[in-house]
Amino acid sequence: MRTADLAREHGVSTQAVRNYERDGFIPPAERTPSGYRIYTDLHAAALRAYLALVSAHGYAAGGRIMIAVHDDELDDALLVIDRGHGQLLRDRDTLDAVREAVDHLTAEAGAAPDRSADTRTIGELAHRLRVTPATVRTWEDAGILTPARDPATGYRVYDASDIRDAELAHLLRRGGYPLAHIATVVHQIRTAGGTDSLSRALNDWQRRLTARGIAMLDAAAQLSHYLRARER
Repeated sequence: MRTADLAREHGVSTQAVRNYERDGFIPPAERTPSGYRIYTDLHAAALRAYLALVSAHGYAAGGRIMIAVHDDELDDALLVIDRGHGQLLRDRDTLDAVREAVDHLTAEAGAAPDRSADTRTIGELAHRLRVTPATVRTWEDAGILTPARDPATGYRVYDASDIRDAELAHLLRRGGYPLAHIATVVHQIRTAGGTDSLSRALNDWQRRLTARGIAMLDAAAQLSHYLRARER
């Protein structure tokens, strides 16, 4: 099939198809004597797999997976996929933790936070969330985090409620929410005030997680089909 034939199925441009070939996301095409590319069903299967992986894992991860497959490094490709599933599981766990916190908002309102249990330094908190300390400080500047200071050293000390707030901020940032919105949501948790905005945000993110999980299933099926086609 021609480049246009391959592009038409997915609504992408012919230049995009050529770029995917150049970047190693689909296998190289043979050429006619006049230099035109010749694509086959194998290329079509590769393109379906790549685009499904992008929907499930993002452009960067989808590209790494396909390059690893074409380099015959299947374990490397599977490792990227496993990390994506691991992140999805962590997001679900964070959602469950936040929902549980919301259930206890009224009962916990006015209670003094326990600054001694399960504390973290800024480096430890950043490592836990897989972000940089600068990101954590940005959240503090936005009013999302309000850590105490160690009276002896002056260093920030993040307690259990700070860690919960940081995990919520990380979750909502991945969902595309601006810092100002996240700060409002976190304030509602702290004050046990109205939680309608928080509930809407969490329900929206739950739908996103469900959609991502379904996309991962589709991507796995498309990649498995492509791997079998390569073997044949």
